[in-house]
Amino acid sequence: MGFNSQNVLAICSVALILINCVPLASSVADDSGFLKAHNDIRAEHGLPPLHWNETIAEFAQNYANERAADCAMEHSMGPYAENIASGLDMTGEAATKYWCTEKDEYDYNSNKCTGPEEDGCRHYTQVVTRDTTQLGCARAKCKNGDMFVTCNYDPSSDWDKQPY
Repeated sequence: MGFNSQNVLAICSVALILINCVPLASSVADDSGFLKAHNDIRAEHGLPPLHWNETIAEFAQNYANERAADCAMEHSMGPYAENIASGLDMTGEAATKYWCTEKDEYDYNSNKCTGPEEDGCRHYTQVVTRDTTQLGCARAKCKNGDMFVTCNYDPSSDWDKQPY
């Protein structure tokens, strides 16, 4: 069957419908740099890479969708360790780098956070905890225009353990 102008027009129409139906929320591992950003930081410390887990990503997406109404910085209290963030056009890469700004608040010798808050480096330590092997993240556009970002980690680790 050859293509004529009617066939091409029909194909283009279908493509436009598909593009217009893509939701603002996404749980695709590399759509926003989640997995790469995590693994780049882990590689700096000689840690094994994390693997994308669709089940965890689905959990993250469901929670991100819930938070889209208010973009409240509240944890899901789910079965996984979790990092959350929000901001205008927040990508997975940007959120991961943001969490890792806490690196300076971690004292490797004492295995404690040294910042003004007792748990002020927990986001960073979650990214680099050796025991974590699985990652699932998601984003959702909030009504206020910000992007709510969540990453969930498994196995969930005790943050007081030595990350490396």
